[in-house]
Parts: sequence; structure tokens; C-alpha cells
Amino acid sequence: MRPTAKDLAEAAGVSLATVDRVLNDRPNVSPKAAKKVSEAIDRIGFVRNPAAVVLARNKVYRFQFVLPRKGDQYLRELLARVEEARQTLRSDLTEVSVAQIAVDDPYQLSRYLAAIDAETVDGVAVMAPESPQVRDALGRLMLRGMHVVQFLSGQEKLETADFVGFDNFAAGATAGKIIGRFLPQAPAKIMVVAETMVARDSIERRRGFDGIMNAQFPHLKTLPSLETYGDERRAGTVIRQVLEHNSDIRAAYIMSPECRIPILAISQFTDVRALTVVVHEHTPFSEEALRNDGIDAIIAQDPGHAVRSAIRIMRARTDMREPIASQEKIRIEVLLKENLRA
Repeated sequence: MRPTAKDLAEAAGVSLATVDRVLNDRPNVSPKAAKKVSEAIDRIGFVRNPAAVVLARNKVYRFQFVLPRKGDQYLRELLARVEEARQTLRSDLTEVSVAQIAVDDPYQLSRYLAAIDAETVDGVAVMAPESPQVRDALGRLMLRGMHVVQFLSGQEKLETADFVGFDNFAAGATAGKIIGRFLPQAPAKIMVVAETMVARDSIERRRGFDGIMNAQFPHLKTLPSLETYGDERRAGTVIRQVLEHNSDIRAAYIMSPECRIPILAISQFTDVRALTVVVHEHTPFSEEALRNDGIDAIIAQDPGHAVRSAIRIMRARTDMREPIASQEKIRIEVLLKENLRA
């Protein structure tokens, strides 16, 4: 049995009411009594019960997800999972909200982050491309006592903020291994498509992909990354130009979380089934394409797990506890047509 508040009061030689005031940061406690309680906590190994603290303070946790304004099916999936968590956690004294911002404008996003009131929000989970402006804005939030989670896409040199998402370098390397193994042992080119190469996740995926291709499949040539910016017209133009000038393309790696626009653009100019295609994230479109042999593999991370993990981390930080690292690790899932659930 772990020590109770009554055990702590006896060990400190103070009343149970004094222990309650110390543990819950209430006034009217002398420095001497607070010191006795603090020393007794260390001596008997007392561990605070966060749930009891919440009830005692009648505290409500207030967390916000800052997500892109523009997106496709994967963004809708993330929003659905956040809404699911919001509904589920209402009874657990936890409020979850969403703000959708034009994250491709670092100045607008930075201004929004600067305006967040630390008195009304306990933690934020931010999904945004890397930029000095956003990194500095997040750093200033942390200095104001806000708990920050980098959600699925991180900022370089902001190591003190928590990160939720899978290892993008390993995900890119996994894509490289799959494409290299699926293609025949003959020289060929690989088209690589991203929404933007400003995003840290795309940069890390490309590094992991190139590392595997250069080391294990030197007969395959990876072309420079194409950036679509999520625009259908631009995607069609750049993909058509690359296909017209490289008749020996035999594979495509779609690094962005939204594969619908690139796959439809490829399909306009060539038979996508003739290519080996690997994409990221499980969406209705990517699942249908996988079932119809339009793509060969999906490298996915569970959006529901990511949302719940971000909330657990923000709650742990608010309670001044360390998150459980093993619980918050997001696994890389490789989906093939053969292992899709019916």
C-alpha cells in the first residue's frame, strides 16, 4: 500500500488539513509546516494522486490543437479524432478545442500563438511546417509556462518541447526498402513528390529514403523532390513535366500525408498500376487505391493514437509528471492490400 495523506500528516507531525493545503497550494500555511510536509514526502515516498488533486481543486484541463486550415482527407481524419477525444474527455474535466490556421504563413501562425492566453489554455499541440518564426513563437509560449507538443511535424532546435509522431527518418527508409525490393534488378528512376520541402517531416523522410537507396539500391536513381503545395493544377503540371522527360520512371514515393492529388495527377499521364507506388497515411482514398492496385503500400501512423498521445502528454506536464514514453511511441504501420481489414 502506498502512503496516504493521513500517513504523510503523521510523518510530518502536522494536521491532515495542513497536508491538504500544502499539496493543493492553498494559502495559510507557514514555511515551517510546508518544509515539514516536503521533507516527509521524500522520507516516506508519498506520491500525489493526480485524480485526487483535480477533484480537490475542481480543475479543468484546457488543451488546444492548432492544425492547418487547408488539407484533404488526412486532415479530416485528424479533426474527427480530435472531436472524438473532445466528446470522450468531457466527463474527465478536460476541454479539448481546435484552431485551424494558415500554417503555411509563419507570421500569421506566430501572431496567433503569441495571442494565446496561458491563463485560459494549459497546453497546445501544434502541427506546422518548420520556420524560425514558429519555432521562436513556441519557445516564447514555453517560457510563459505553456505546455507545447509538436504534433506530427516538429521544429528543429526546439528539443525541449515534446513531439508526437513516428520517426520520419525511419518511415522514409522503410519506403526506400519497399520500393527497392519491389522493383526488378534493373536501372530505373524514382519520382519523389512532397507537398512542401519546408516541412521537417518531408525533409527527414527524404533523408531516410535517400540513405537506403544510395546504400542498398545504387542502380536506382531518385529524382529531385517535386513540391505540389497541395494545389491540383500545380501537381498536374510538375508531374506531367517529369514524366514526359523521364520515360524510365518505374516508381513513385509520395512523401506528403495527402496522396490523393499526386496520385490523380500521375494517373492523368501514365498507368499508375505500371509503377511501384508507396504513400503515407491511411485515408479512404489511399485505402481504395491500395485495394485497386493503384498503389502498393501505405506507411501509416494511427491518427487516433497521435491525438490521444498529445493529450496525455499535455495532461502529464500540467500535473508535473513525466509522460510514459513507451505508451506515447507512435508505431510505423506498413499496410499492403493483403493485410487490409475487410
